[in-house]
Amino acid sequence: MNAPTMTPRGTRLVSLWMLCATALAAPAFAQQVPAASASTAMPEMDMSSMPGMDMAHGKHGAPPAKPAAPARATSAQPAAASSSMGGMSGMDMGAMPGMDRGSTSGMPGMKTSHGQHSAPAASSTSTPAAPVLPPGPADPAASLAKLEAMPMTGMDMADNPRFGKVLINQLEATHADGVSGQAWDAYAWYGSDFNKLAIRSEGDRAGGRVEAASVEALWSHAYATFWDSVVGVRHDFGIGPGRNWAAFGVQGIAPYWFNLEATGYVGAGGRTAARFKAEYELLITQRLILEPELETNLYGKADPARRLGSGLSDAGLSLRLRYEIRREFAPYIGVVWQRVFGGTAGFRRAENKSVFDRQIVAGVRIWF
Repeated sequence: MNAPTMTPRGTRLVSLWMLCATALAAPAFAQQVPAASASTAMPEMDMSSMPGMDMAHGKHGAPPAKPAAPARATSAQPAAASSSMGGMSGMDMGAMPGMDRGSTSGMPGMKTSHGQHSAPAASSTSTPAAPVLPPGPADPAASLAKLEAMPMTGMDMADNPRFGKVLINQLEATHADGVSGQAWDAYAWYGSDFNKLAIRSEGDRAGGRVEAASVEALWSHAYATFWDSVVGVRHDFGIGPGRNWAAFGVQGIAPYWFNLEATGYVGAGGRTAARFKAEYELLITQRLILEPELETNLYGKADPARRLGSGLSDAGLSLRLRYEIRREFAPYIGVVWQRVFGGTAGFRRAENKSVFDRQIVAGVRIWF
């Protein structure tokens, strides 16, 4: 469909109308634009090369819109730029001589040669913010020096504290063959995890007198995980003369939580002895615990004054069932089997005593 043509008279009327509109808008536009905007105004344009404004071919474009009142600007230059470009919306700047298409990409409302609007550009007077860079890696040496320089009052670690404990493992009453008696087994120590002074004592009494008992003073040193070496002295008392021994041995916790003690003794007159003891705690519940125990004694030579023979002298097996009312206090009941062997059994028979005893025991376990 052919576009309608305009007569020369119509062309003159349109040109006259545009001149009048420009003359009327110029005073108001001049009042809006400050003098400082002269440097930012657009250069003089050749209107004859603009599409839709070709007078020679009798074509005309749409009349320009009335320039809108510019927004209040914070500086003279942005206000002048916005007011001077207010009436250029919708024009194709690609055909304007001296205008680079790339420079119109930041003008709001303006179309490129392809008829697309570009994104608004940021104000030329705004200063871009400096980029925030992430902190760099800290120098390990500097960080360590700073940490060492900081006051650490009250933060000292006690790597090897000293403390003590008293354990009365057995404090019980016994009954066997119509004879009542008492027995004890106690252990106390003070020191650190690596070195401590320990005291061990055990014995029994019947008929109002101590039959056999011993006390040991030992220096304990940890030489491996869960294991200590011990060295010290032992003193025996009870029926017969007292005996003194030099003691040495090991004690600790074997795999599967067996508590073991193995101690050797050397006494005056070439006497030697050895004691072996093993304990295990079987938890029936968190408070009800069954504790089996095995103990044996051996002597290198006979000691008739104390009614002891050489070799394996005696062995004892016991079962004690305790209930821990508190961890530090646990009453128990149990049964103990004792048997004497060799020369020791001969001394018992000579006194018309049994070589095998079964005792019913009841007592309490205490530690603090």
